[in-house]
Amino acid sequence: MFPLSHMLKSFVRTGTLKVIDADGKEHLFAGTPEPRVAMRLTDRSLYHKLFLNPELHAGEAYMDGRMSFEEGSTLRDFITLFSLNRATLANYPLQSVLKRISRTVKRFQQANRVGQAQKNVAHHYDLGNDFYRLFLDKGMQYSCAYFLHDDDTLEEAQQNKLRLIASKLQLKPGLRILDIGSGWGDLALYLAAMEDVDVTGVTLSKEQHALSNEKARRAGLGDRVRFELVDYRKLEGRFDRIVSVGMFEHVGVQHYGEFFAKINALLDDDGLMLLHSIGKMSPPGTASPWLRKYIFPGAYSPALSEVFPVVERNGLWVTDLEFLRLHYAKTLNHWYRRFEANRDRIRAMYDERFCRMWEFYLVSAESMFLTGSQLVFHMQLARRRDAAPIVRDYITDLQRHYRLQEAERLKALREAEPVEP
Repeated sequence: MFPLSHMLKSFVRTGTLKVIDADGKEHLFAGTPEPRVAMRLTDRSLYHKLFLNPELHAGEAYMDGRMSFEEGSTLRDFITLFSLNRATLANYPLQSVLKRISRTVKRFQQANRVGQAQKNVAHHYDLGNDFYRLFLDKGMQYSCAYFLHDDDTLEEAQQNKLRLIASKLQLKPGLRILDIGSGWGDLALYLAAMEDVDVTGVTLSKEQHALSNEKARRAGLGDRVRFELVDYRKLEGRFDRIVSVGMFEHVGVQHYGEFFAKINALLDDDGLMLLHSIGKMSPPGTASPWLRKYIFPGAYSPALSEVFPVVERNGLWVTDLEFLRLHYAKTLNHWYRRFEANRDRIRAMYDERFCRMWEFYLVSAESMFLTGSQLVFHMQLARRRDAAPIVRDYITDLQRHYRLQEAERLKALREAEPVEP
């Protein structure tokens, strides 16, 4: 099983990994007794592939069934063991070389030019609304929820998130709001239901665009909420508020200047912008090659050191910054459990390989927020330093205010939610 065995001897410092090779022979790699994982490889080519690029080929091998787990071990156990030993792998000589090469070509990996960005979005978000209904909340929010309590349901946590964002936008009657990357429309509809504002949402997903406008019509908000199938870079005009949730990860580092320059051009002089994005607390790096190939082409979660300099160069004030650290791990766990509960239906829609691909995605992503460097940040931006109050109390006060009003104001919106298939 050389050269994989050579790498695993250095890699496993915490836990114990038993590998059963394609000939049925057992190999034991141990640092500490626990956790224990038993893995079977049925393809001899994996001995070299996993040695050369474990992050890519482990996911592919699991998708194809060439890597499986035994003796009570699960994919989650393997991902946990991998995460606990991640630093060791990063220091392995060959992996260090591959990381340097990946950083060199990062700009090409994250190319999201107009046109290409739509293709990248379609790859993931146009899988079908019926699919996403099977594991998202009823409002179909595909971004980090906000858990005020450990026992919050996914629906409660996602509404907490909407309320938090609305409070940071300081809603007032008559405001013109732009939602960049509007998803299935729940945020835009929430804002319009809670206050007499006009909201324009933009998306590159045809599936999201159609369903969002249908939801706005059914909720009786079609006169104040509209969704357009357009790249944000083609927009003109000015807005009092701009919000973007879960879209910045698809911009690409080389396009950050373009993004914040456009925000500056679209934002009114006394306006506010709220950016909700995945980021990381570690220095700049690269996206997982497996995630980039199979799940999110062109995506990347930035280090804050890659974001702040571009914000500064575009003359924007960071008026507030908040980190949601474990909230996405909780969100992903909810998605995973709902996905597994509907696995038979998803297999009938696609196939077992698709199910294993999404299982690998959801479990590995959750792990990155539990033991890796991933986090979610809320960055409030303005063109003027006094556009937001100078004391943060207003965020808490407005959340309490909105909570008291939600039962009445969201009634029509809840009735407009799609019926489960």
